[in-house]
Amino acid sequence: MLLLTAAFIVAFVLLLYMVSPLISPKPLALPGAHVVVTGGSSGIGKCIAIECYKQGAFITLVARDENKLLQAKKEIEKYSINDKQVVLCISVDVSQDYGQVENVIKQAQEKLGPVDMLVNCAGTSVSGKFEDLEINYFERLMNINYLGSVYPSRAVITTMKERRMGRIVFVSSQAGQLGLFGFTAYSSSKFALRGLAEALQMEVKPYNIYITIAYPPDTDTPGFAEEKKTKPLETQLISETSSLCKPEQVAKQIVKDATGNFNSSIGSDGYMLSSLTCGMSPVTSITEGLQQIVTMGLFRTIALFYLGSFDSIIRRCMIQRAKSETVDKTA
Repeated sequence: MLLLTAAFIVAFVLLLYMVSPLISPKPLALPGAHVVVTGGSSGIGKCIAIECYKQGAFITLVARDENKLLQAKKEIEKYSINDKQVVLCISVDVSQDYGQVENVIKQAQEKLGPVDMLVNCAGTSVSGKFEDLEINYFERLMNINYLGSVYPSRAVITTMKERRMGRIVFVSSQAGQLGLFGFTAYSSSKFALRGLAEALQMEVKPYNIYITIAYPPDTDTPGFAEEKKTKPLETQLISETSSLCKPEQVAKQIVKDATGNFNSSIGSDGYMLSSLTCGMSPVTSITEGLQQIVTMGLFRTIALFYLGSFDSIIRRCMIQRAKSETVDKTA
């Protein structure tokens, strides 16, 4: 019986490898491709644009601040590999008016051709205790982090379907895989991207369009520096349990995964989180699916220790705060 079970498992694995080419997308060739990057004037977005430009892509940068866009354009153009490459800058708020977003995408396609890959990197973060956050922050983050990805994606999807090709990348966050203290507004807006990515992938896969959702960890960007100013102590201590990544490192991994993977993660923590939270997410690699099956139990065990550690941090902060309040009252 044991031998029969082992034989069945081996046969099943061999079958999976045989059908692997049928479900794995053909990698997107970046030389000559038109790549649109929202939130491309700084941080991870700018680094993604640079990485694509290094590989011969034509770039459309989309962001709100025109001055920052022009500065980013000059920086990106230093990495040109031929004299035909172009960096186009378009200033628009991708979270406010779908009609405007649709118009700027049309402008970009008229100048540089159909969009081969869209990278939705526009986003922002606010941290604070649930009851301390102004209610408009929840609306603002959902507009920027979620609708700011819906609008550009909606603007390119029809042309991609007609061409039977395309890639769309959603830049979420590890806080879009795991709800953390202080991120009730931020995590929920980033979690929403996963639902969008999974549902959209199911719709567009028959058209040879593939979705990638990236879950970068804390990354050394201007946005992260701004976020740190208002982080509660608990959030700060939890964040310090993992290392701070360079945007260039994150961008390189996202661009690599965007050519054919649904999930994109950075480092061992990111790999573990992606396996733990895979749920019903699609896989574009048989190897990835098998790894998730094999590692799920082990990673769940490790995760329980992490969760216990986070709870301990929060309890210690609460006790310390209570003691400080008592001292203040008796002083």
